[in-house]
Amino acid sequence: MPTQSHVYQNIAQALADHGVTTLFGLMGDANLFMVDAFVRERAGRFVPAAHEGSSVLMALAYTHVAGKVGVATVTHGPALTNCMTALTEGARGHIPMVLLAGDTPVSNPRHLQSVDQREVVKATGAGFEQMRTPETVAMDVARAFYRAQVERRPIVLNMPADFMWQEAAHTPRVLDVFTAPGGVAEGEILDNAIGMIASARRPLILAGAGAVKAREALIRLADRLQAPLATTLKAKGLFNDHPYNIDIFGTLSTPAAYELIAAADCIICFGTSLHDFTTDRGKLMKDKRIIQIDVEPTAIGGGLHPDAALVADAALTAETILYWLNEAEIPPSGFTNDLDIEKLTEHPLGPNKTAPGCINYIHALTRLEEALPKDRVLLTDGGRFMTEVWVRISVAGPASFVATTNFGSIGIGLQEAVGAGLAAPSRPVVLFTGDGGFMMGGINEFNTAVRLGLDLIVIVANDSAYGAEHIQFLDKKMDPSLTEFHWPSFADIANSLGGEGHKVTSAEELETALAALPQRSKPLLIELMLDPHDVPRMRI
Repeated sequence: MPTQSHVYQNIAQALADHGVTTLFGLMGDANLFMVDAFVRERAGRFVPAAHEGSSVLMALAYTHVAGKVGVATVTHGPALTNCMTALTEGARGHIPMVLLAGDTPVSNPRHLQSVDQREVVKATGAGFEQMRTPETVAMDVARAFYRAQVERRPIVLNMPADFMWQEAAHTPRVLDVFTAPGGVAEGEILDNAIGMIASARRPLILAGAGAVKAREALIRLADRLQAPLATTLKAKGLFNDHPYNIDIFGTLSTPAAYELIAAADCIICFGTSLHDFTTDRGKLMKDKRIIQIDVEPTAIGGGLHPDAALVADAALTAETILYWLNEAEIPPSGFTNDLDIEKLTEHPLGPNKTAPGCINYIHALTRLEEALPKDRVLLTDGGRFMTEVWVRISVAGPASFVATTNFGSIGIGLQEAVGAGLAAPSRPVVLFTGDGGFMMGGINEFNTAVRLGLDLIVIVANDSAYGAEHIQFLDKKMDPSLTEFHWPSFADIANSLGGEGHKVTSAEELETALAALPQRSKPLLIELMLDPHDVPRMRI
């Protein structure tokens, strides 16, 4: 007969059963004993955040970079409501993770921190799983992990506090997740799609996050068609070093690449929902055939309805299309014969109107691209500064890039940088953040990065303003002073929190800061002092 143990111990054991070695969180009444058991009895690592929402964000980035389900835990009531923005970010980004949330005792309906936690979670778009009884702990945890992977979103497992010291036997349960490729496209719609591709004179292949694992198949198809390759933002870096790669498709394209896309007569889209920013609100898709392939039916037809929609696996569909093109002896298009990739991927530098005491942002990004560690994991917080980072700072591939923009929030980048750092401990993590975002959510977790000894480089684009709002006032010829702030020195803050800070007001000071990169031994922050009138507009 299985040995009886406390529920908090069984939860910790269930995490170990699922291979969890790192748990992000913040302890409270309903989860502290479980965390203790995870660390002391199961040799797990607990990463304490300064804010509950931070723990969820850390777990989201951990999922993306490590390629396995990130796990976080918080207690009840305000601890869970503090996670709403983070859970929404994860749900909108289709990121699988599990949040173990304590709940107030069922026996005390008037508990000070009681709130309908199911309704709180539902509002974020995340999934809710209830821990039913002390005897069903193993299955309830397994269901949360299963649902996170199948539904591709955060799942909150609700744990009543009054279960924790009850006893029950533990039998390990891990549910198998169907991870084989999805279906193969077939039938009349496939025939129509192949006909459109075969007749195209200027075809182009676009890959999104849902096609990251199909890289080689898409390259074979592109080579056969002589079609340029492009990616969405989330698949940034997927086709690095390929001679037909025109980089990011849409509002983030170079002017020359935008013209090339506009000239295409057929766009074959793999694993992308065709967001408005990708299509430039439909402008880039006019007067051309659109073929959309995605294993998720809900990803198709959201922004625009394609001429052919194939609910199928990206790689298998690419191979199928390639097979029939060869069978029919369709000649290549010749569209890539005269491509000038250097011109197609060169972003203009723009004018330098920087005020005294500030550095030109584009100049700084150009030097940072050259000087930052090449094996970096790149993250951006939200803000006006971000789109220039996306197009000017390179990454090794999609798993090395986290944008944190699924919900349009600012102030969540540094938290995700911590999670990325723990997911890839042998690689440096580079975060670009704005001044407003760093004040909102960066300062408290910068100290967490210091405590953890992470190899973190933070670039603060400090225009002393909320830039996205600043530009709107200027566009209306109104006074933007309400958007402007006199922040403390972020370089000094980094030093006071145990890191290393450098303030940059000129090209010479930038070189001094960059010279410190090879000798860094703790989280390093470079504060770029920017003229709010000289930061380029967002490319969205």
